[in-house]
Amino acid sequence: MADAGTQAGYLVTEKLVKRFDEAVAVDEVSLSIGKGEIFALLGSSGCGKSTLLRMLAGFEKPTSGRIMLGGQDVANMPPYDRPVNMMFQSYALFPHLNIWENVAFGLKREGLPKAEVQQRTDEMLALVQLTPYAQRKPHQLSGGQQQRVALARSLAKRPKLLLLDEPLGALDKKLREQTQFELVNIIEKVGVTVVMVTHDQEEAMTMASRIAIMSKGRVLQVGTPEEIYEHPRNKFVADFIGNVNLFAGKLTVDEPDRCAATTAIGEVHVGHGVSGTLNMPVSIAVRPEKIEISKTRPEHAAFNLFQGKVKEIGYLGSYTTYILQARDGSKVRVTEANTTRQDLSDITWEDEVYFWWDDNAAVVLRD
Repeated sequence: MADAGTQAGYLVTEKLVKRFDEAVAVDEVSLSIGKGEIFALLGSSGCGKSTLLRMLAGFEKPTSGRIMLGGQDVANMPPYDRPVNMMFQSYALFPHLNIWENVAFGLKREGLPKAEVQQRTDEMLALVQLTPYAQRKPHQLSGGQQQRVALARSLAKRPKLLLLDEPLGALDKKLREQTQFELVNIIEKVGVTVVMVTHDQEEAMTMASRIAIMSKGRVLQVGTPEEIYEHPRNKFVADFIGNVNLFAGKLTVDEPDRCAATTAIGEVHVGHGVSGTLNMPVSIAVRPEKIEISKTRPEHAAFNLFQGKVKEIGYLGSYTTYILQARDGSKVRVTEANTTRQDLSDITWEDEVYFWWDDNAAVVLRD
């Protein structure tokens, strides 16, 4: 994963709005993206991320707002005049052209000298490690190789901004995971600024230096993958990224370095303050992997210790998921890493268990 862009404000959107009749697809989105940064727009279908990407490409004209790229306002510039390239999920390779001709196509259309077309095309094929396949047709390559051809063609014109629309969506899971790192390494070698759209959380967290979480046309939070996951700003972000247990309650203690809330499963202690008012409604977010589970009562757990019954067990190879029914009837998800080959867990269905977490494992959310 790339570091966050070192030159803030290379790509800036200022209160960008896109309306389709009465429907607002993008609602006053303001972003600042650094030069050389890989930035992801993440959200569920219909959240506005694809419309935002299309405005950056010039395929949609903003209703209002500005798009600044390298200090130039490109909001009203046609797509063919923008120093921007877009790579689609389908790759859009020409089936009748070989790989070399596919990569060279845009350069030839621009009327570049033959020697420069040759040099750039050869450089791009070497960059994506496809030089030996230059004379093959697209259908003779694997899905991952076709994806790298599409990337080489997009980079050949040396755009200031590269837009990726679900770049790995056409690949199976294992190939997608492998290609994520390859893609990042290639992009970082070139140093191009990238904005990518995806609904795949793992893809965004693996590839992007920062992520914008979108819902209903608005950006709810921008941050590094770690910030988004460990410090969600609200319940939507916490619930959207990964799995989370949310315990609704009322604030009973609020000090600078700690707080507590009364919830249905009992009093929950948190290792940070919230600067709120007592009895205000809050939600406590706890990730499943931060909860410990045992059939015997732990000696060291002073706070956040509860009891429940095991209702579901899911073995997923690298970890096991337990769905517990707490004493109040609520469901709690716990995941435990499988760090050894042997099955050392003595926990099974309908067992009465203790579950607990450290007070620094939880986050207090106000909405």
